[in-house]
Amino acid sequence: MKQVRAMDTVEQSQLFHSMLRIRRIEEALARKYAEQEMRCPIHLCVGQEAIAVGVCAALNQTDLVFSNHRAHGHYLAKGGGLAELVAEVYGRETGCCGGRGGSMHLIDLSVGFMGSTPIVGGTVPLAVGAAWAATLKRNRQVTVSFFGDGCFEEGVVHESLNFAALHKIPVVFVCENNDFSVYTRRTERQPDRPMFEIAQAHGVEAATGNGNDVEEVFNIATTAIDKARCGLGPQFLEFRTYRWREHCGPNFDDDLRYRLPLEIEAGLNACPIAHYRSKLTKANGLSGLDIDRYELEIQAEIEVAFNFALSSRRPGIEDANRKVYA
Repeated sequence: MKQVRAMDTVEQSQLFHSMLRIRRIEEALARKYAEQEMRCPIHLCVGQEAIAVGVCAALNQTDLVFSNHRAHGHYLAKGGGLAELVAEVYGRETGCCGGRGGSMHLIDLSVGFMGSTPIVGGTVPLAVGAAWAATLKRNRQVTVSFFGDGCFEEGVVHESLNFAALHKIPVVFVCENNDFSVYTRRTERQPDRPMFEIAQAHGVEAATGNGNDVEEVFNIATTAIDKARCGLGPQFLEFRTYRWREHCGPNFDDDLRYRLPLEIEAGLNACPIAHYRSKLTKANGLSGLDIDRYELEIQAEIEVAFNFALSSRRPGIEDANRKVYA
């Protein structure tokens, strides 16, 4: 297996740019949502960008990713088309699912993003199946399954862990632990024990780390993905992070008081982008001019994507039977 090496400034800048891009895209979707043109629910990943970016940066182009209802960051980090994402959220025929699925049904097979669904735990066994197919074909492909801490309570997750361990399937389970399932804290839903240790009890090698540190995520993910690729079996990664906005929707929900003010403040202060920007600027790997250039490039890309989406045709009644069956 290859050893994790220190990242150079170009690679670090790419990680920063990718996180910043996802953040700005999510913020743009949140701003535009109030216009009532997007008629699907959206689950934003603001605050959780480092996990998607760090894990996907450790993957090959041909590796596969499955996601859940909070999928925008995973889709974008794996290389999914932005214009197609925005068009999908607007319900236009140029969307990645033809305007039929909305925010929670994203797919871009050209970059190995195999799909996301709102069914909690629904894509976990699909990821195991795709990884098992890779084993049978002997193509050294790795599959990643992203899910949240609430999903860990679904029986199918444990069935998938058991099956993957039994057959040494090259799948990496990535649990984004933001401590909440909708509005319910994890301590109200689960016993006081680390989830990654439960994965170990299934016979799956597991690790945990700070999900707000993109380089730590990248290093842990690189090691796990390499082990899976080398035939050492499935890997389970638990990354701690914090969801900034409401469970479903574009707004902040601090007024609901299910999170304490000091907790919210700590979560915002742990911003993965702000911390990484500070680290890179102190190391002279990133300048204010670099950041300004990134902001302008990202904003221009977002404007093009929204213009593309809003100028695209809505699916007509004549399209109703399309994409119903394989």
